[in-house]
Amino acid sequence: MAAGAEMTGEDAVVVQSPPNTDTDKPIGNNTNNVVISSNGGKETDSKSDFKMQDIVDMLSKLKLNPLAKEFFPSSYSHDRKSENDLVQNKKNQGTDGFPNNRKRRNNYNQGKRRLNGRAFKAQREDSIRRTVYVSDIDHNVTEERLAALFSGYGQVVDCRVCGDSHSRLRFAFVEFADEHSARAALSLCGTMLGFSPVKVLPSKTAILPVNPTFLPRSEDEREMCARTVYCTNIDKKVSQADVKNFFESKCGEVSRLRLLGDQVHSTRIAFVEFVMAESAIVALDCCGQLLGSQPIRVSPSKTPVRPRVPRPALQ
Repeated sequence: MAAGAEMTGEDAVVVQSPPNTDTDKPIGNNTNNVVISSNGGKETDSKSDFKMQDIVDMLSKLKLNPLAKEFFPSSYSHDRKSENDLVQNKKNQGTDGFPNNRKRRNNYNQGKRRLNGRAFKAQREDSIRRTVYVSDIDHNVTEERLAALFSGYGQVVDCRVCGDSHSRLRFAFVEFADEHSARAALSLCGTMLGFSPVKVLPSKTAILPVNPTFLPRSEDEREMCARTVYCTNIDKKVSQADVKNFFESKCGEVSRLRLLGDQVHSTRIAFVEFVMAESAIVALDCCGQLLGSQPIRVSPSKTPVRPRVPRPALQ
């Protein structure tokens, strides 16, 4: 077959590439006819150029996602997962390379707080079961005398007498070392103590413990406690001189007074030590009386008013 054929009335000769003898397919991807002009130049078929330009324009307008799955080989996802696992492992390790147990420690601290809360609640409930409430107590009855009465039914751990603003009679809380003693002490209800029969009932509250460092350390300090009262709900506008004048005008001579307060609470407290123990007993009757604009609460003090120790001067 001839390599080309003459075309009448035209100067150009059309030459076709010979087919591939092995596969009967065109060599390469060039399936377009090539026109050889009479002057020896080559021109691409105009229709093919038009289609190619459309493809180029279409691709240029596409917004491709470079992170799409089809743009990555299958091996890349495995490497990426290994890298993420490595980063996560580093986050779970401390600076020394050991596992970071911060979250576990936080959980442990929260569990510890919950445990402490439950333990405190259980301890408080146990204290309530070991405590009795005593009312209608004669104002001449001291805590020592009340504790001596109840000690016949078991070991008395604490005894707290409080003034009642609505009555000249007082009430108290007596805590025993065990629950059995507290139940046995209920039989004292109706017993004459001073000039009034007392009422004894199971307590609904526990006695708030006193800081052991404030408790009396010697016999002299115990004697000081017998002459001291604890006063609460004092108006902040009341001065220390006002408190002293109030108790001296009603009860007797005051030997030492400590007025305390802070910025958190709206009222203040005071420890008032009298010269005579009888004055402290009379002061309990001041519970509910106005001092300034507030009705005060007065109860026997568990702690003595210790003299202030002067601080050493700074060099």
